[in-house]
Amino acid sequence: MNSQFKRGIIEMCVLKMISREDMYGFQLIESISQEVEVNENTVYPILRRLTKQGLFDTYSKSMSIGAPRKYYSLTSEGKEKLDEYETEWRNFLDGVYRILGGSNYEE
Repeated sequence: MNSQFKRGIIEMCVLKMISREDMYGFQLIESISQEVEVNENTVYPILRRLTKQGLFDTYSKSMSIGAPRKYYSLTSEGKEKLDEYETEWRNFLDGVYRILGGSNYEE
């Protein structure tokens, strides 16, 4: 799969997972990798970029053992971006399924 295309999809997955619950980086990687092949070299740059764009807020949580964990939470701008991506994704899939001979991806 084209790496640029995959990064865009992973970005949408990162937004979606963090919209469900605040997560720290390794937790996010583990969750996504249960369904899609992904690693820290893909996810951490996305987290940094989306945080810089204002789509995530971050906070630290102390742990009983080890260093504090950096958690990511979705901002209102992040929610808007996720909604936009999900609409675009559904439209894209509908078009692909129509080309492939089905009516839409939700069948």
